[in-house]
Amino acid sequence: MAAPAVARIPAFVRDALLVAVLCGATLPATAGEPVPVALSSALLLPLLWRRRAPLPVFCAVAAAAFVQWLAGCQLPADAALLIALATVAAHTAGREVLVACAVLEGGILLACHSWAEEGRFVSSAVALNALAAAAALLGAYTRALRERTVHLARERDQRARLAVAGERSRIAREMHDIVTHNLSVMVALADAAGYAPPDEDLARPALEQISGTGRQALADMRRALGVLRADTAETESQPLPGIARLEVLAEQMRAAGLPTALEVLGDRSRVPAAAQLTVYRLVQEALTNTLRHTPHGTRARVRVVCLAEGVTVDVVDDGPGGRSTGPAPGHGIAGMRERAAAHGGRLLAGPLPDGGWHVGARLGPGDGTAGGLRR
Repeated sequence: MAAPAVARIPAFVRDALLVAVLCGATLPATAGEPVPVALSSALLLPLLWRRRAPLPVFCAVAAAAFVQWLAGCQLPADAALLIALATVAAHTAGREVLVACAVLEGGILLACHSWAEEGRFVSSAVALNALAAAAALLGAYTRALRERTVHLARERDQRARLAVAGERSRIAREMHDIVTHNLSVMVALADAAGYAPPDEDLARPALEQISGTGRQALADMRRALGVLRADTAETESQPLPGIARLEVLAEQMRAAGLPTALEVLGDRSRVPAAAQLTVYRLVQEALTNTLRHTPHGTRARVRVVCLAEGVTVDVVDDGPGGRSTGPAPGHGIAGMRERAAAHGGRLLAGPLPDGGWHVGARLGPGDGTAGGLRR
């Protein structure tokens, strides 16, 4: 809890507090002596700007330390050299750090030559070099942590952008399936109502079916676009279409003029809701393509098998086989393939040897296979 609170304090304020603490710890030892006080101040005050100009501040501190060496006085404020070196290593890289280390090494040798006790030159130099190395490593570690934080933030933003793109793609597929299917059904029903004799009330059921299909399309669109709204409580409470809705879908296709036989085998209750939505959309797209691209009188057969190892979907019709596989890249058959791949499966679509068209998919538990698919 303390670290985030400290991080919220402006950097200049933190540096001012650091300088104040160092002044309070070092200046009393030189009280009453103008030259040591002036030199200590010259060593410490540049640290106020250490984050804004790391290398110039280090050079200023090093220059003050050199003047101190010429004056022949030892000061506890020399700790400012280590802080300045750590700041250079934390905010710069490469040549600047090497220059700062070389300058400090020269200062260490001069200080040991002048002030080390007799016979302790080497041990003093080793101790001071160890402090300098620790300061440089601490600064480098701080810079690495900051760069890693920036890198993680960029990765997070990139993942967020990818998630948004994926959600847009999902919404595009949902809207394509909803609009294409329902409009195709409504057009077919409207055509049928237009051919009804004017003296017979045969158009009323078709018109009622058109109205119901339109309302269902609007409900599905509101649910698909619910993620773009702030008040999603209502859309989240509405169940997504699944395998149980396939019978309603088949009834719609029959009313639109496409005789559709449906067979569902196995226990669908064990199939996750997302996979059931994918099954529904695959069947819906396949039947819509059949309705749009085949002549009147074509029949379709849907078979869904729910097993422990996955769900198998087969949609077969007896219409002509040589027809388009989708109006645009990313939708139609391509969108169906994306849906199947999202559940560890793949989709095959194409003409049958004896005529007709077949769409087959196997949604596995995530193994990426689709065994048992026939062409």
